[in-house]
Parts: sequence; C-alpha cells; structure tokens
Amino acid sequence: MAQNKNNAVIHCGHLNGLVTLWSPASSEYLVKMLCHKGAPVQSMAIDKTGRYMVTGGADSKVRIWDLRMYKETHSYYTAGGSPTSIDISQKGILGIAHGTRTTFWSPAALRSKVKDPYMSHTVNGKGPIETLRFRPFEDVCGIGHAKGFSSIVIPGSGEANLDSMEYNLNPYQDTKQRREAEVRSLLDKLSPDMIALDPDVIGTVEESDNHSKLERQQEMEKVANERKLKESEVKPKEKKRMRGRNKIQKKLNRKKKNVIDENVIKLREANEKQKIESEQAKRGDEEIDAKMKAPAALKRFF
Repeated sequence: MAQNKNNAVIHCGHLNGLVTLWSPASSEYLVKMLCHKGAPVQSMAIDKTGRYMVTGGADSKVRIWDLRMYKETHSYYTAGGSPTSIDISQKGILGIAHGTRTTFWSPAALRSKVKDPYMSHTVNGKGPIETLRFRPFEDVCGIGHAKGFSSIVIPGSGEANLDSMEYNLNPYQDTKQRREAEVRSLLDKLSPDMIALDPDVIGTVEESDNHSKLERQQEMEKVANERKLKESEVKPKEKKRMRGRNKIQKKLNRKKKNVIDENVIKLREANEKQKIESEQAKRGDEEIDAKMKAPAALKRFF
C-alpha cells in the first residue's frame, strides 16, 4: 500500500496482480488496474509529482505506469529475485531491492527506459533485503535486511534546499513555533471528502447549465430527506385503501356490470315489474287502512 502525495489517494496492491485506488469520499475504488497478470504485487511507489507509479511483482518485473493515462510506459527486469521494496527519492531516483541486491536508476528512468542503472549495491551474507527507504533532504538510503540495518550514500538523491516554512521541517524551531505550526497545519487541512484523483479541482469554479444544477439540487434534497427520515425514524403514512377493492372477484363483477345481453334485459324488466306491483299493493293497503280507520260519517266518501 502506498499514498500519492500529490492528491492523497491510497494505492493498494493485491495478490491477483491488481492495483486499486481509494478515496475516503467513495465507498468503492476509484480506479482498478491490472499491473501484473498472474503475479501478486509485492511493492509499490509513487513519485512526488503524482504522475508515475512504480510496481514490483512476483514475476521479477518492475513496471512504470503513467497515472495520467493509467497505461504502462515501460518495465525493467530484476535479476536475483523479485522486487521486495521500491522507493523514489525527492529528486526522482528510483531504488529497487531484489534479493540481496539493490539497484538505483536515474530520474530519467521514470520517463523513458534507460539501459544501465545509476548505481547498484550488494548486501552479502545478510539475507534478503526487506525494506529500502531514502532519507529526505540527505543523500542517504537505508536498507533493512535479516541481519539489521545498513545505510549507503546515493549522491543527488535528497533535496538540497530545506524549506523551513513547511510543517515539521524546521530543525531550529522552538516550542512556540512548533505549536503555531500545528495550528496552522490544522487550519489549512482539507476535508477528507475533497480527496479526488484530480487535485486541481479544489478551488476552481464549477461550470454547469441550469438543468444540471436543478438535478443536483433535487438529488441533494432527496439525500437530505432520506437522512432526516432515518434520524427521526418516522414511517411515511400509507394511503388508505378500501378492503377488497382490488380483489379479482370484485374486478370481474365490475366488468360484468357493463355487459348487456338478453338475460340481463329480461332480469331488469322483471325487477321493474315486481317493483311496480309492490308499489301498487302497498298503495292499495294504505287505502284500505285509511278506509277502515275513517269515521262512519266519512266512509261514504271512499
């Protein structure tokens, strides 16, 4: 695993030869690259400009990748063992540890393939090399192996000019300066959500049309409503529906009402006739009741 110092994106190597790029703002990887087919990724390094990535696999290959296009530019073969540790100095010198040997390539080896290395060193009788790291602001490289630690001088590997204004780089700062530097670094620190593949996007003005702005606003409102709903844990009210309204039998009955045939006509006529007869019988019963209830002097009018 290595971090790109230019945009703070994390590069992770996997056993299947893949390298994935991760950002805290995303739950999924940003980029997936097949760097070593059929061989696990054992070591990795990114230069300080963030343009080139160097990967070392179990196939004894060191591949140089251009992160602007995510393509391989060229590769080197490591004799004597697979590359176990890779580091790039401040001046761009590429250091590779393979087996009991270390090979150093000039800064031009990142941009194009170079025939011969810049320097080489062998650690005899001390076992395989596990770690190789350059010391910042000094022309020194540290080598960690099975018998301990060794250091060698690599001319031109460190930055000669020390910028004392950078955080934690002033060797002569006192307690007050150290405290102020810590506060200043926290104020200048960006939110982890702003980490992206393109570091130049921070501080720029986004250009978009009204339609894109409206879609973005609607999406933000939707996310805010979902978050508010989760926090309040209030279920949305369900629409009241009539019981049995959507049953199949009810639907069929509603459809049959619109169908007219001979039987339906006969049934309607019979119902109307029966209704008329019942009304007439009821009216007759009412007349008889009135006649019976009327006084004897008024019965002659019925």
